[in-house]
Amino acid sequence: MSEPASISTGIAARYAAAVYDLAKEAKDVKAIEADLSALTDAMATSADFNGLIHSPIYSRQEQGAAITAIAAKMGLSTIMSNTLALMAEKRRLFVVPQLVQALRDIIAEDKGEVTADVTTAKALTKTQSEKLSETLKKRMGKDVTINATVDESLIGGMIVKVGSKMIDTSIRSKLSSLQNAMKEVG
Repeated sequence: MSEPASISTGIAARYAAAVYDLAKEAKDVKAIEADLSALTDAMATSADFNGLIHSPIYSRQEQGAAITAIAAKMGLSTIMSNTLALMAEKRRLFVVPQLVQALRDIIAEDKGEVTADVTTAKALTKTQSEKLSETLKKRMGKDVTINATVDESLIGGMIVKVGSKMIDTSIRSKLSSLQNAMKEVG
């Protein structure tokens, strides 16, 4: 892991632990889970939001005012709104993606769940997602929450990551293996 990535992860882990402790104390973990979904959607769909959290050209005051307005518009909980405002004040908004992931991990661990990152060529239907979740639950022995993403370059199949384990059944991977085998022959 590169040093900047580990620093970001460390910063995010400290904020995540604090947010989770506050939410648990206030019995408001469900609101934090909703906030995480909203933030994930914002990061996935809004280039402006990503620009705000990653760009160094905005002053602390500009970031603080913008993130406070965005949090209010998104209907984020008080705990998350205050955390984002503090992060803006400390110039730490760049770790929001890691914060979201760290909070998801903490919440899942507390619930006895594990998160599976699933990448497919086409979006999974609800039935496919439920069957995959059941299969993974049998293998892992824990409830599995699926974090699905779509990558059309896979052509078909899927890549499933659970913790440090990865299963790659994508056609892209199989074609790459075949290509490597062909290079060895000729």
